[in-house]
Amino acid sequence: MYANKLNRLMLGLFSRQTAAVGRSTFSWTAVCKQRTLWLQKRACLKTHQHVVTCPTSARAASQTTVDPDEVRKFQSLAGKWWDEQGEFAALHALNDLRVPFIRDNLLNVHRALRPGKPLGGLRILDVGCGGGLLTEPLGRLGADVLGIDPVGNSIGTAELHSSIDPDLRNRVCYRASTLEELSAERTGGQEEQGADHFDAIVASEVVEHLADLETFASCCNHVLKPGGSLFITTLNKTNLSYVLGIVVAEQLLRIVPSGTHDWEKFISPVDLERLLESNGFSVQSVQGMLYNPASGAWSWTDSTAINYALHAVKVRDDPRTDQAEDGGSHPEGHAGATAEPNN
Repeated sequence: MYANKLNRLMLGLFSRQTAAVGRSTFSWTAVCKQRTLWLQKRACLKTHQHVVTCPTSARAASQTTVDPDEVRKFQSLAGKWWDEQGEFAALHALNDLRVPFIRDNLLNVHRALRPGKPLGGLRILDVGCGGGLLTEPLGRLGADVLGIDPVGNSIGTAELHSSIDPDLRNRVCYRASTLEELSAERTGGQEEQGADHFDAIVASEVVEHLADLETFASCCNHVLKPGGSLFITTLNKTNLSYVLGIVVAEQLLRIVPSGTHDWEKFISPVDLERLLESNGFSVQSVQGMLYNPASGAWSWTDSTAINYALHAVKVRDDPRTDQAEDGGSHPEGHAGATAEPNN
């Protein structure tokens, strides 16, 4: 039923799109053929890449979340973050869902102490903050928010925009940094520089751009307080997400710039939950999200076939991080103190 509704919606959009370009027509066969060729090209490229394995860790050898191609991509868009009708219009609209999702889940754990500032007293890390589209509204809710991003120009845009609002001056700050750099500061005893534990981490529309999700999950665990929350919004890895998230959103409707997403980096809720639980998290909720290109609005849905939001809680330290800090030694039984998976 859900798929039928989507098909009717998209067929209507395709009809308008093809009418605008004259005699050109949309073909599902062409889409499938294009995707097959694209996947074959990807496979061919991978066979020629030099693969390095790390004998001492299950993580990728790069030990970095940063993909240089992604950095270059967002570097070119760094000045456009606050154009609500531009390339990031869908992200502006997504605040209508993700801000309440973060606020309400945090309030289930932390009682509001300040009238009008429900997140007052909480420290939040916004990973891949870009121009601060999500950082600012969290700051206005009273949280102390640190936004980090490897793209220096995006951080400059974020700092300039937040400086306009005096209410954010003492609540929001930004750093051109990666998550693993922040985590390493804490390992090196540099907590005074801002690498102390956070009450929550937000990574919204970020994980589909990262080079190494294992490092991401481990570093999130490392900088979160026990019981701290991790919030993620991303795209599922399905045929439908390829058609709507890439073919339609990027190539037909131009909702986002062409080349914004790489379907190979998408991850299913099941795989993401498995990854997080292996790094000391318990997933509390997963909720589907749907974007309507006609209205420019987002809504919650029972289906996670395209976009979804996830909330997880840190239930234990990552044992691999502990081993690295302790030189591999642990009290007996420590590594086995693992919470049961949340099914």
